[in-house]
Amino acid sequence: MLSALDRRRTVAPPGYSRWLIPPAALAIHLCIGQVYATSVYKNSLIAHFDASQTAIGVIFSIAIVMLGLSAAVAGTWVERNGPRKAMFVSACFWSVGFLVGAVGIATGQLWLLYLGYGLLGGIGLGIGYISPVSTLIKWFPDRPGLATGLAIMGFGGGAMVASPLSRQLLTLYDRGYDPDAAGSTASGSALVWLFVTLGVGYFLVMMFGVANVRVPAADWRPAGFDPARATAKPMVTTASVSAANAVRTPQFWLLWVVLFCNVTAGIGILEQASPMIQDFFREGGGSAVSVAAAGGFVGLLSLFNMGGRFAWSTASDLIGRKRVYVLYLGVGMVMYVLLASVGRVATGLFVLLACVIVSFYGGGFATMPAYLRDLFGTYQVGAIHGRVLTAWSAAGVAGPLIVNGFLDAKGEPGTLTAAGYRPALLTMVGVLAVGFVANLLVRPVPERFHEPTAVGSGEVEGGLAR
Repeated sequence: MLSALDRRRTVAPPGYSRWLIPPAALAIHLCIGQVYATSVYKNSLIAHFDASQTAIGVIFSIAIVMLGLSAAVAGTWVERNGPRKAMFVSACFWSVGFLVGAVGIATGQLWLLYLGYGLLGGIGLGIGYISPVSTLIKWFPDRPGLATGLAIMGFGGGAMVASPLSRQLLTLYDRGYDPDAAGSTASGSALVWLFVTLGVGYFLVMMFGVANVRVPAADWRPAGFDPARATAKPMVTTASVSAANAVRTPQFWLLWVVLFCNVTAGIGILEQASPMIQDFFREGGGSAVSVAAAGGFVGLLSLFNMGGRFAWSTASDLIGRKRVYVLYLGVGMVMYVLLASVGRVATGLFVLLACVIVSFYGGGFATMPAYLRDLFGTYQVGAIHGRVLTAWSAAGVAGPLIVNGFLDAKGEPGTLTAAGYRPALLTMVGVLAVGFVANLLVRPVPERFHEPTAVGSGEVEGGLAR
């Protein structure tokens, strides 16, 4: 039965429609995108473990660190074994992570939550994140920005499903929990059953993706596609660069910095989204925004995260990857300044600014694989993408630490106001400025890093020409 996971069993037959592949990718990414919904039950975890915001925020950071590390280490393995086996392994790690985390909650052992949801779940995140990306790039060589947007937008939309689902499940498992009450927190048993339900449910959904993913035959091309036209742009190479050589180029590390800065800035809002909107509009010791409305805000951010991944990455096919990152980082700085200075004026203005920022955050993720494909070719783009995602690991630590560090210094959860967030938001402006400069410095990769023509143009499986 396990032989059905082999790469040779997933080659699509002649006439197979490439539009059947995006739903398989979405089945994986919508599930692992749940990581963005942790703010919905963050305060319940703080109350259950009697821990600080930083201590609970570490769970999210560990998951993101392991995402980047597992993507980097397993990148060539994913290319060699194909997306079906990689998706299956991802589903196993992701689901087991929830179950181990549930044991940690039940026993009051925070380290088990770190191990389960953080370490094991993070490995599932990394493998699941990269497994459909290179496959979709191969299916859509004529529109790589669209392809990566299709692959990655589900990850941004995961919280749109997980946020209301988590609130409803917590209400079901704890009749005393009121999602409309600002100070209400779910019981430990409700959190346990939430994790068990999500672990089992996500595994079943991810199996849909495992069963339906296919890779194109080596000689397959879309109807009417001319590779010469696709590589006629200044920043698009016709050559191939291996993953080993890519990390030796300045371009790789400049893009690493670009991704790190984009993620660090965006992740600060997403990780703190639910309590953040309540704190910004706190009045007379209470919040003018209910817990339910805050959960809706998380879902709205998820929608813009998902939409930005598709819309901005698709737009990059028209305006170019470098120019679209100028937009993400440059306009992003302006949005953060406005959020820190006038975001408190009206709830609608706050939501608008946050949604634009998060759309840039999502767009930066979705455009990166196409940017890498333009600079380094398709030869080992999946493995190169995995190594660049270590920037996400670093940002997953830096972003929450910056925000939670400022917030812990300003007061206890439930007592913070907009002023408490201002130093962190202005710090993110500086982070984005660094990424803006790094993007401007990106140039085409020198020929000395290119693979020999016979290797780069050969049929590639797992990074080895044959």
